[in-house]
Amino acid sequence: MIVQRRVVTAVLAATALLLTAGCSSGDGQGFPGDGGSGTANGSATATAPSGRATESAPPAKGSVKVLRTVADGLRTPWGLAALPGGGLLVSSRDDATITRIDEKTGRKTELGTVSGVSPAGEGGLLGIALSPGFASDRMIYAYFTSASDNRIVRMLYDAAKPAGEQLGAPDTIFKGIPKGFIHNGGRIAFGPDGMLYAGTGESGDRGLAQDEKSLGGKILRLTPEGEPAAGNPFPGSPVYSYGHRNVQGLAWDSRQRLFASEFGQDTWDELNAIVPGGNYGWPDAEGRSSDRRFRNPVAEWHTDEASPSGIAYVDGVIWMAALKGRRLWRIPLRGTSASAAPQAFLTGEYGRLRTVVPAGDGKLWLVTSNTDGRGTPKKGDDRVLEVSVR
Repeated sequence: MIVQRRVVTAVLAATALLLTAGCSSGDGQGFPGDGGSGTANGSATATAPSGRATESAPPAKGSVKVLRTVADGLRTPWGLAALPGGGLLVSSRDDATITRIDEKTGRKTELGTVSGVSPAGEGGLLGIALSPGFASDRMIYAYFTSASDNRIVRMLYDAAKPAGEQLGAPDTIFKGIPKGFIHNGGRIAFGPDGMLYAGTGESGDRGLAQDEKSLGGKILRLTPEGEPAAGNPFPGSPVYSYGHRNVQGLAWDSRQRLFASEFGQDTWDELNAIVPGGNYGWPDAEGRSSDRRFRNPVAEWHTDEASPSGIAYVDGVIWMAALKGRRLWRIPLRGTSASAAPQAFLTGEYGRLRTVVPAGDGKLWLVTSNTDGRGTPKKGDDRVLEVSVR
């Protein structure tokens, strides 16, 4: 009887462990393990579904319809933030300005220029985000390249002032992120936990990605004041995950799990499910690897089909904007695995795609990037599009 009770106890413990592995911790800290790999249509690949019955998957195939051009004539647009109550803020990488767009009329109003920005190559004024307390503090956060580094600042937005004078002086909350002509990262976003996450690049110095003490090639997790957030995997450090080449997309699913897009070098671009303290392999691994030290991607693409920047989560699907690939990718999920092959939309129709943001009611805001020095601008480029997706 004693042996039998021990067996029952062991089975119950193992069952509890499996159930726990299939659930989020509520603060984005708990992730299921990787699934296996499977080949998708074309050359994109995705991990196989994990088989957990606790999470349903969206339809394998979806659709995209461009409803309208919200505004055009933008120059080097990079980040976008939707204002509560209406209006879109768009940052210009090379002009170092933030512009408000009336999403109903398309009217553009320049808030002002962000001082201290030093645009060059892929650097400049990059991602922007609104403070979680924006309704009361009116703070806009921005990630930009200065003369010496990449840094994060926050600025007071005062719409009552004249156009061009609505941005307060930038207050630097975090600095020292390596800068380069390439691979500056730049996406910032506040997570469901109220913390500020930032995707950085290794600035062309590959070794920085595996150096846990370097800020390059990382995802950082900070308080709104710019301090390392409590509960980070490396005590006293802002580093949340490492082994990244160049992270420009961050998004959370409905269970508060973090996903990130990442540029590969010559072979594989990646969509990753981010685990605190996870090592994503660069430069020792690009795409999937048999090395158990590294986290494998949810999906991967040949670099000429993606070069991914912004991502957004809507109804069980990650939508990923592709620059060199000039298309919008749909990646349906079951948990932290792709539940079906990635599907491409708008291929070549609007050129390079930089940023994608949920717009509510099954829609997205989509920002093109044809004036960034690598596209072929046409009359009216660049633009913000309103897109219906499912």
